[in-house]
Amino acid sequence: MNRGARTASLTTLALLAFAGNSLLCRMALGGALIGPAGFTTVRLGAGAATLWLLVALRAGRPARPAGHWASSAALFVYAAAFSLAYVTLATGTGALILFGAVQLTMILAGLRAGERPRPAEWTGLALALGGLIVLVRPGLAAPAPGGSALMAIAGVAWGVYSLRGRSSDRPLLDTAGNFVRTLPAALVLMLLAGGTGPWSMSGVVLAVASGALASGAGYAIWYAALPALTATRAALVQLLVPVLAAVGGIVLLSETVPLRLPVAATLVLGGVALAVTSRAR
Repeated sequence: MNRGARTASLTTLALLAFAGNSLLCRMALGGALIGPAGFTTVRLGAGAATLWLLVALRAGRPARPAGHWASSAALFVYAAAFSLAYVTLATGTGALILFGAVQLTMILAGLRAGERPRPAEWTGLALALGGLIVLVRPGLAAPAPGGSALMAIAGVAWGVYSLRGRSSDRPLLDTAGNFVRTLPAALVLMLLAGGTGPWSMSGVVLAVASGALASGAGYAIWYAALPALTATRAALVQLLVPVLAAVGGIVLLSETVPLRLPVAATLVLGGVALAVTSRAR
């Protein structure tokens, strides 16, 4: 498999994991099956345990994960702010704020580093953002200031985490180390929350699935894809996640098919395709 096909495959798998994570979070937090602090702690703990096991199996013996404290801090801030924000935000409003903050963070960082997106890439970004607005617009409401601020912080933190991953040459080791380093902060969050919020077996299972599969394995795959992506393209392709999550909600959660979905999907897919293929021509 050549480098381009490998990057495309890894990126696709990572985006599917991100969409799966959105569905798991929506099921757990939206259904009040577990509180945001509990969900964040279980999610990060399950991710750390799964990645530690994968590192050990790959090395054939217990191995010390790598990672960086700055990346771990960004990961924890994203996970905690994301869960806390959805206590007061509607799904559509949260998605728009989150991905808007991610795009702004990563594209500005790319411009600062000397990347100069072509006109076709800017056009693709505009189309994709327009598609995202079409997708979430009926669910938008006047957002709660606190929840909006938390979701914007989550978006910036995820943008920073993704940007730092572009220099990783040990994606599994780095992701494992990053997750392990979040655990002290996660425990402090639990102590500050005082164990408040609902706890149910279903909520814990969803949080474990989110941490072990959609977050742990998914983020390791994302770190493997990032070195081959520019900051602009890494930002752009993530706009596919809300569309994938919407389709997943229809298929897996029996949600109704909104009439706007085909239009939104066409705009997002077309915009991303235009931007990603612009340099190949």
